Amino acid sequence: MHTVRFTISRVADNQWHAIENDLVVGRGHATRRLDGRTFLSIDTWRDAVFHRLAAAMVADQPHDQVQYTVVDETDRDLLTNWVLAGFATWRREAEFAVPTGPSRATVPSGVVITTADEAPLRELDRAIRGEVDAAVGWHTMPAEVLPWQGGTRPIDPSKYTVAVRDGRYVGLVRVATMTRRPRIGLVAVLAAEQRHGVGRALLDHVLDGLHSWGFEAATAEVDETNTAALALFEGLGARRTGTTLELVRRPGKAV
Repeated sequence: MHTVRFTISRVADNQWHAIENDLVVGRGHATRRLDGRTFLSIDTWRDAVFHRLAAAMVADQPHDQVQYTVVDETDRDLLTNWVLAGFATWRREAEFAVPTGPSRATVPSGVVITTADEAPLRELDRAIRGEVDAAVGWHTMPAEVLPWQGGTRPIDPSKYTVAVRDGRYVGLVRVATMTRRPRIGLVAVLAAEQRHGVGRALLDHVLDGLHSWGFEAATAEVDETNTAALALFEGLGARRTGTTLELVRRPGKAV
């Protein structure tokens, strides 16, 4: 019996195809995110194709590079394939649907919730990043790294809502609206201002705005070790919709 074979080809920078009889039967992609981490993804329905693509993609990465991928916890087959490729669970992230609605929180005394300007927003980002890195580590944050970090290119402050006390930014929330449902990408408050209702006031403000624009809910992701953030969203009536696993493959792990 004739055995049909497939080949793996790198078709562009960080893109691979599995080809069988001139047809694409699998695709792989490596994405370097703004925080410097490389995430791999594979799209195929055949285990053998997956394993060949994974091996080719890993071999093409720098030998000392740590690689990541993201998997829905309920997709057991995909999870098994990534484990066989040398990946292990690094963190679990709860996904939520957060109802919008009129503001329900009282803004703390002396705090103003408003739109952002770029210069103080940069300053707040640096301060928050330093605090997080010194404590739990930025890898526990579910949101993408803010794009100006380490650079000077302009940003769109309209995507951010900030909390201001005595003229200084003390907290922020970032919301992406170019999706089917708005996504709460990041909520962060300076350590000295935490546990005073600043985060809740920020979220209530943006959820009120989303409600007025006709959105019934937003989405959010929270690291399951971040008990304070979990309590914050649950207090807003957020409904858990799933769990995402972030997997990691460290240098020297055989495929």
